[in-house]
Amino acid sequence: MTLSNITRRAVLAAGAAFTAAFAFAGAAVAADFPDRQITMVVPFAAGGSTDVVARIIAQKMSEDLGQQVIVQNVAGAGGNLGADNVARAEPDGYTILMGTVATHALNPLILKSTPYDAEKDFAPISLLVVVPNVLVVNPELPVKNVEELLALLKANPGKYSYASSGNGTPLHLSGELFKSMAGVDMEHIPYKGSGPALNDVIGNQVPIMFDNLPSSSGHIKSGTLRALAVTTKERAASFPDIPTIAESGIPGYETYTWNALFAPAGTPPEVIARLNESAKKTLADPAVAERMKEFSATIVASSPEELAAHVKAEIAKWTPVVKDAKIQLD
Repeated sequence: MTLSNITRRAVLAAGAAFTAAFAFAGAAVAADFPDRQITMVVPFAAGGSTDVVARIIAQKMSEDLGQQVIVQNVAGAGGNLGADNVARAEPDGYTILMGTVATHALNPLILKSTPYDAEKDFAPISLLVVVPNVLVVNPELPVKNVEELLALLKANPGKYSYASSGNGTPLHLSGELFKSMAGVDMEHIPYKGSGPALNDVIGNQVPIMFDNLPSSSGHIKSGTLRALAVTTKERAASFPDIPTIAESGIPGYETYTWNALFAPAGTPPEVIARLNESAKKTLADPAVAERMKEFSATIVASSPEELAAHVKAEIAKWTPVVKDAKIQLD
């Protein structure tokens, strides 16, 4: 036997031993997981829809895991700051992210640079819920449904404007997709948040808006806003009488806000599996399901593989919309 063969066998044996030892260590870590507090990072300020979903999920997961899951708000840079913190965290399952369409689909497309790679730097855990957006108008606008709005916009190209919570937000992109698919022209008026935008639509400074359904629901019920359609493929359980945009003259239209759990890339598969199991058990709880229904959120509770595929599909979906709208932020 040659020296080179002996050396090669020795290297292979050493490599196999190292791999086995690494796998054993990973299994040991997973077997004890969790043995301390878990931090769920919300990359936005407290009080928003992502924060509300996170706190409902964290409370129930704490009971299931036997360790406290605390919510930490790390706002800034449109969600990038908090997402980057998790991407750079120790890949042990003790720091996880409540991600959204903004952090994992839109920001990588609309920002000149992001500090993380939305696909490579995270280990998917589960797509939790989707939350409908809603197309609302001031009641003084002479339209009662999407068909009438389309007729008005086509007869008056560029005359009307729509509000959103800001440039590059999911609500802005909902409007741009609407314009693209319907072949209509509206001016976009960005605001610093949904609240100020809603105030101006209610005050009829801007007649049209795409908003998260939960934040508009009270105004819809009181009649200060008129809901024309929800943006999801199916009607919202909390407002079953409001049609979808897809069934109102724009077949195939679908947008929504979604919330999903991610861990840093390299987190052991056994830890991911335990977190996924806990998330699914949490979402199956009747009390949690009722809270989500009140919040107009539809439960998904996906596998890690399904979430990975969802992120890819969302990036593919929004890429041409962002390109056509020429949206680019620093």
